[in-house]
Amino acid sequence: MKHESMSMYNNNNNSRYNSKFQRVPKKNNMKLQVFIVTFVLSITMVCQAQNEKIKVFLLAGQSNMDGRGDGSKLTDKDLSLLKKAQENILFAYNRENITPLKITTPKPFHAQKFNLELIFGPELFFGIELAKKYPKDKMLLIKRSVGGTSLYGCWNPNWTEEKAKVMSEEKKPKLYTDFINYTKEVLSVYNKEEYEICGMLWVQGEADSGVKKYGETPANEYGTNLHDLIKAVRTDLDIPNLPFQIFQVGRGKVVEGMKSVASSMNNVSFIPQNLDPKSPDYLKTYGPPIGHYNYESMKKIGQGFAKDFIENYGL
Repeated sequence: MKHESMSMYNNNNNSRYNSKFQRVPKKNNMKLQVFIVTFVLSITMVCQAQNEKIKVFLLAGQSNMDGRGDGSKLTDKDLSLLKKAQENILFAYNRENITPLKITTPKPFHAQKFNLELIFGPELFFGIELAKKYPKDKMLLIKRSVGGTSLYGCWNPNWTEEKAKVMSEEKKPKLYTDFINYTKEVLSVYNKEEYEICGMLWVQGEADSGVKKYGETPANEYGTNLHDLIKAVRTDLDIPNLPFQIFQVGRGKVVEGMKSVASSMNNVSFIPQNLDPKSPDYLKTYGPPIGHYNYESMKKIGQGFAKDFIENYGL
């Protein structure tokens, strides 16, 4: 099995940060804490010495942003590239320990549902490709993702209980606010002059496409809600022209809304996919009933985000 040799690429711990984004180390976690602190400090000192800022990227969405790519299928070449990327890229994921860019371990429910021991999302090959293009830059990827969540409800910057109830999300976190708070919490360990937020990646839309389950309103209003989300992120983080990349998921009015927003707002990209197996934009899934993108497709999604960023924005 490749899993034993992959342990260096996967390190998970679910302890929480305190208000200063530090942890109270457990006895069996001291070495990891020392490594993380040393890693963060080394990146900061190198960037200061070179008068370069840490490049920060934000990632948000539902399950296909969280990622169900089969981490056990990464090739030796993939793992070699990941090892190289880990030298320069830190990964903050759903309030777990900040670590070098890594493969993650699924929650028990997802591990059983998908029969997977290791998973990854768009961040993995996005980071690998950026590390190849910008080998001297230090980066930090901050991801907040929760499966099955909607833009109409959880992710809505204009959240109301009434809207949340439409999506049966009134008891779920207000993810937009949580995402912004988490981003600021992660970045609070740096001085503002030490980093710059360079872009945001968005993979969400499946929940709002569920017309039969939730009615037509969430899909019909997706474009407006996405516009408001982008505007709110730029306002709350004080980055008026923050590049925002949308990956096509969902269907119908949701996809129409994505395209409309990308064509009408500055520095917004729409990354398409195609249902035709002969198309270069075709992406395989695990198939019904579980769906979701497999190893090959999740790799392509991450690479697609990187290609779009490099060609349209760049560092």
